[in-house]
Amino acid sequence: MGRSELERLSREELIELVLRLQRPEKTSRTSSKPPASDRKEQRAQSKPGGAKPGHEGHSRVLSADPAMIVEHRPEACTCCGRRLHAALPAVIVSVSEQIELPAVAPIVTQHQRLAVRCPSCGEQGVAPVPEAARGTPFGPRLHAVATDLKTFQALSYERLQAALSDLFGLTLSQGGLMNLLRRAQGRFRPGRDAAVAALRRAEVVACDETGVRIEGSNAYHWIFHSAQAVVHTASPTRGAVVVREMMDGHRPAVWISDRYTAQQGHADEHQTCLAHLARDVAYVVEVSDDPVPWRLQLWLGSVFALAERVTDLAVSTLAAKRRSLDRQLGAILTTPSRCDLTRDLQAKISRARDQLLVFLAYPGKVEPTNNGSERLLRPAVVQRKVTNGYRAMWAAEGEAAIRTVVDTARLTGSSPFSTVLKTIGA
Repeated sequence: MGRSELERLSREELIELVLRLQRPEKTSRTSSKPPASDRKEQRAQSKPGGAKPGHEGHSRVLSADPAMIVEHRPEACTCCGRRLHAALPAVIVSVSEQIELPAVAPIVTQHQRLAVRCPSCGEQGVAPVPEAARGTPFGPRLHAVATDLKTFQALSYERLQAALSDLFGLTLSQGGLMNLLRRAQGRFRPGRDAAVAALRRAEVVACDETGVRIEGSNAYHWIFHSAQAVVHTASPTRGAVVVREMMDGHRPAVWISDRYTAQQGHADEHQTCLAHLARDVAYVVEVSDDPVPWRLQLWLGSVFALAERVTDLAVSTLAAKRRSLDRQLGAILTTPSRCDLTRDLQAKISRARDQLLVFLAYPGKVEPTNNGSERLLRPAVVQRKVTNGYRAMWAAEGEAAIRTVVDTARLTGSSPFSTVLKTIGA
């Protein structure tokens, strides 16, 4: 804005402009910005980490099946010096463990085809090509280790190549690694299809997305999850077409997401993420003296407190509390305000008013926030930051299939590597 434009502003407009310029920047506490974007001085003033006073400590659990037990007995009495015979009874006073990894070397099985000449007719017979020589020379566990390191430890091809060389003495080219990973990713497609089928039968579905670079262009990593399945998918667009293709006509009872337009209208009811709204409210409370945002913050606090015990209350009680909370919210939203931020906040919440307390009608099945989706997306975000995305779409789609199978298996308690190994070795 130039000088001439400023001179034409009224006194009230100038005051409003100055107030806007004085507003603090949004942080991870008052917006959806990641914590890493906060200023260093703000982090320096934060509370120290670590255990708080009074916290009960935890120690490492001892092994239930040690490979070797070594008993250390005293040889003589420390009082009189008499020798303590080995046949005397003893009690354990303490146990300590020493843990070491064995040296790991690849097991190479060499298959040699032999030819034998017949002594009768002189014809030379050659052994058929063994099954082990028909495919890749790399076994299932090597495929699983490389897949785990590339997908869940976010190693680049160069670092993966170095890790396999340093840890296992294996020399593989980056092209060989690419072929290995591509073969491994293909084994996850049936599991991915099964997870998608389960998602399309779900009563409650939550969804979110984050940006990613694929083939040098901006794209998106989507997450869909229910109580039975977790589905990751890569797409060049952030539009609602991704949701429609994923759900294939299935319309859940409840959809959980933020207020992004592409996430709207895919279920009978919609639960808006209250954590997003809470951050918006926190920002207005921080920069404004208006009492309305403070009342909204107290109202959200009551909602979150109710959410913690939603499964302990009767349906009739939840219905009554929902009506009470809705009346309180109505009074807050209709309160006049001179603050533009407050009015914008009131308008935003008014548009989502029928989506704020849906979780009370589905105790234990619907969460009031979409934090579950954000937690499932976080490893993909870390991978993006470390590797800067994917060179090819097949790599993004293949990794999405791996994460789909692994995260779905986590719902039943399976560990990531055991799932990867089981899938590749099937």
